[in-house]
Amino acid sequence: MSRRCELSGVGPAVGNNVSHAKNRTRRRFLPNLCDVTLASEALGQSYKVRIAAKTLRSVDHVGGFDAYLIKAKDENLSDKVMKIKRALKKKMAAA
Repeated sequence: MSRRCELSGVGPAVGNNVSHAKNRTRRRFLPNLCDVTLASEALGQSYKVRIAAKTLRSVDHVGGFDAYLIKAKDENLSDKVMKIKRALKKKMAAA
């Protein structure tokens, strides 16, 4: 399982551990990934996704899963979430 957020595309970042003597060794900063179930109101269904904690806060701020997906850039979304976005757009176009 990759360490990448399915909605925002956030992945591991790299940096340095810096000791008191200023010795630098490379390290990775992993995103805080959570397995959550998000409900789509328009589709009337819930979906299990693996997203970063800061993305979950963004979803709440924007106004829900549907609103976040409509605003999200396609290149950041995983294949599974792109299917959900296409179904959401199709449903909204029909309504």
